[in-house]
Amino acid sequence: MPLLKINNIETYYDDVIEAIRGISIEVKKGGIATVLGSNGAGKTTLLHTISRILDDDQPKKGIIEFNGNRIERKDPEKIVQLGISHVPEGRQLFPKLTVKENLRMGTFIRRRAHDLVDDYDRVYQYFPILKNRPNQRAETLSGGQQQMVAIGRALMSRPKLLLLDEPSLGLAPIVVDEIFRIIKKINEEGTTILLVEQNAHRAFEVADFGYILENGRIVLSGHTRQLINQEDVKEFYLGFNRDLSTKGYKRYKRKKRWR
Repeated sequence: MPLLKINNIETYYDDVIEAIRGISIEVKKGGIATVLGSNGAGKTTLLHTISRILDDDQPKKGIIEFNGNRIERKDPEKIVQLGISHVPEGRQLFPKLTVKENLRMGTFIRRRAHDLVDDYDRVYQYFPILKNRPNQRAETLSGGQQQMVAIGRALMSRPKLLLLDEPSLGLAPIVVDEIFRIIKKINEEGTTILLVEQNAHRAFEVADFGYILENGRIVLSGHTRQLINQEDVKEFYLGFNRDLSTKGYKRYKRKKRWR
């Protein structure tokens, strides 16, 4: 039984622009599923729809089930209480708050404060550099350190499902290596993950199932070991078979087979 099951959802902006067009996906409990796509494909809107941080009447159509319960009309606070935590694109920390204060913001659903020590310790085990900077303001951190705080904040609510929106965005390769190492470790320790990424190479390294999203639609899906061998995925997302000749460039610009 999947932990998250989405069936034929449709999401609109301003009741006019259809951003999500009949998407159906599943995220297996204990696994990592990834959604790949270019800018504007609908990846972030998909996560916003799951988290219910769009208009109250979104999605317009379809069913979202989490752990066997329908959630497409739940309040955002209830979504977190049920066990879904969202790491947004661009980190979206509170810049004037310290590292520890930002982490504490992830505990707003918790009724008891005395058991937070274990959660801080868990975050600091994942990201030791933060343990030495609890009183440093978020705005003074590097991009990689801010991403660590954003992930740590989400973990403070003890989620069953972690939604990650472009965790590699704007980060140096060596930092991306560290972030994805921790993402894998978080999953191995029991947290299910839905990962939205443009960096297909890194996403395929950690995910066991993938979806290709274009223009608000799922155009391809499968186990990652199968997707990486699919010709269009290799050419358009992994950059294989691309050369610098005029002939090669024209071939690269051809229409994808799934269109």
